[in-house]
Amino acid sequence: MRRVPPWAWLAGIVVASAAFRALVARGLVAPFIFVDELIWSEIARGLADEGRPLLRGEPDPGYSIVYPLLVSPAYALLDTLPSSYAAVKTLNAALMSLAAIPAYLLARRVVSEGLALLAALLAVAIPSLVYTGTVMTENAFYPLFLVFALVFALVLERPTGPRIALLFALAGLAYATRVQAAALLPALVLAPVVLALLAGIGARELLSRFRWLLGPALGLGALALIARLVAGRSSGDLLGAYGPVGEATYDLGEVLRYLLWHAAETSLYVLVVPLAATIVLVGRARSLDERLQTFLAVTLALTACLLPAVAAFASVFSQRIQERNLFYLAPFFSIALLAWVDRGAPRPRVLAPVAAAISVALVALVPFERFITTSAITDTLMLLPFWSLQDRIGATATELAALGLALVLAAVFLVSPRRFAIVLPLLVLGLWAAALKPIWWGKHGFERASRGALFQGIREVERDWIDRALPRGTQAAFLWTGLTDRLTVNQNEFFNRAVGPVYYLVEPTPGGLPETRVVVDRATGLVRLPDGAPVRDAYLLSDDSFEPIGTRVARDRGWGVTLWRVDRPLVAASRVDGLYPKDTWSGETVSYTRRRCEGGRLRVSLSSDANLFLEPQTVSARVNGERVSRVTFEPDERVTLTVPLAPLPGRDECRVVFRVSPTAVPAEVSPGLSADDRVLGAHFDRFVYLPPR
Repeated sequence: MRRVPPWAWLAGIVVASAAFRALVARGLVAPFIFVDELIWSEIARGLADEGRPLLRGEPDPGYSIVYPLLVSPAYALLDTLPSSYAAVKTLNAALMSLAAIPAYLLARRVVSEGLALLAALLAVAIPSLVYTGTVMTENAFYPLFLVFALVFALVLERPTGPRIALLFALAGLAYATRVQAAALLPALVLAPVVLALLAGIGARELLSRFRWLLGPALGLGALALIARLVAGRSSGDLLGAYGPVGEATYDLGEVLRYLLWHAAETSLYVLVVPLAATIVLVGRARSLDERLQTFLAVTLALTACLLPAVAAFASVFSQRIQERNLFYLAPFFSIALLAWVDRGAPRPRVLAPVAAAISVALVALVPFERFITTSAITDTLMLLPFWSLQDRIGATATELAALGLALVLAAVFLVSPRRFAIVLPLLVLGLWAAALKPIWWGKHGFERASRGALFQGIREVERDWIDRALPRGTQAAFLWTGLTDRLTVNQNEFFNRAVGPVYYLVEPTPGGLPETRVVVDRATGLVRLPDGAPVRDAYLLSDDSFEPIGTRVARDRGWGVTLWRVDRPLVAASRVDGLYPKDTWSGETVSYTRRRCEGGRLRVSLSSDANLFLEPQTVSARVNGERVSRVTFEPDERVTLTVPLAPLPGRDECRVVFRVSPTAVPAEVSPGLSADDRVLGAHFDRFVYLPPR
């Protein structure tokens, strides 16, 4: 085995990681991190189809370009978007697995060859490599971040002109990959100062040695400040589509609280031991060799700049632990652990217990109950194994279990014999491997989240059912009424090139993507754009609450989303009055009006609520003043009422008036338990018009 050259081992690690990640990613049937995955796929499609970054056909508002550019061939070379999605996941597996190479080179500067290969393996074993199954910028940013750190260490060792130029170029490339890289600029200034403190370098020597690094870095910061003060530009202008991050007001106390929580979760993520080893090395920095001092300076500077930036963002925009923005630091702590092992696993009498205590105390500060929520599935992966544990033993016991694990890891760190110190990084590797099962295949893992997201958007048809139904080159607008899940829009546009502009009636879909509000004329049913012009799209997608005058082409029966060929301009075929906004609950009366109606039948799906009604309800229907049908049903029943239609005298409309009896007010039925003071009748779940034969 020793005769195998290191490059062969390294290549094997990359290939094995890429193959494994690509294989398991096949289990993800659809994206589930919205709207992020949709944004990056849309921009990549724009680059592939039009040669420029587009978002729903509109110019890109300033999102990062590198990752969409890297995956755009998957959209250019493959015809169907489900095939492109599969190809992107394979590309992700290769991209992210390449992180093993810079991790090896960075580690090789401070540890032996064998330990450097272990560092490469640890770099692709971290839990966050599961993001290879998602269409996210993490796949490109992670290896690029490690390349930046490698060059950063080279610059600190010998700050030559070419190295500094390469470093700034990589910083710019990282920024074009992920706006979060803006935090790298202050790290360029901080790292030399940290190195001076670790190595005992004086201020004069510091300025002389790093003048060509500090000068440009400070100059860039000064230019940004001048642009803000003189040109009236805000800091948000530098962040493109993430401008609100630069414009927000941050509360110092809240930021500090999130900073503590993020530091605590980082200790949990790296599993205590690497953090404790890093603290020991920093405490003994003056006695270490120059290369390890340089590596520690890079580690501390990047950590000190990324942690506060992520904590500030989380305190305002997400209110959760954004592990997804910090996992890039994990390889640095792993390499520090290996360097600690390589140097004989030193455990100073005072420093080592203090380092272990700090690492354990941080884990104890993680507020598991607060942050074990659905948001953890996308942003805080190391909480998912504990969520699975919590399902079995409860919240309090889970916190004690996490603390117990931290104490055991700290004890192993403190008492393991030096000749067996290699067990510690292997233990971390094993625990990361064990965490993969609940993170990927568990009840709260990626596979289930992916299948659930697909079910919320597309149910009983192929994922690209719209592209299959429409002639090549045509598009269908999507009208979102707000009565279905927002993923009925997002999943269908992710998997179908033919989904065009998105319109909405009441509120746009969450995420701030380009959408247009339309208004339905109550008298004529004509659908108008904001400028008053009628909507003239040839094809339309809508749920059952909006039926246009036209011909049905295809349908997802699970959600009732139908593809229509529209009689232009777009006119609503029916109007329903008497239902509460964005709800299927009615009041005492409901009216249904059908335009261009020559008769036929109307089928209405009805249901109620056994918690609100204790006796049967009756819904009667009147056409032209005459009662034509009625149905009585129990509160836990679902029934269908069929109504024969007849045009209003002298008009081409049919109208039905429904009356519900009895009604109830939730606040009166359950005083103190409900504040809902609406008068509720029944759920009018669906209206289906059947034309005359």
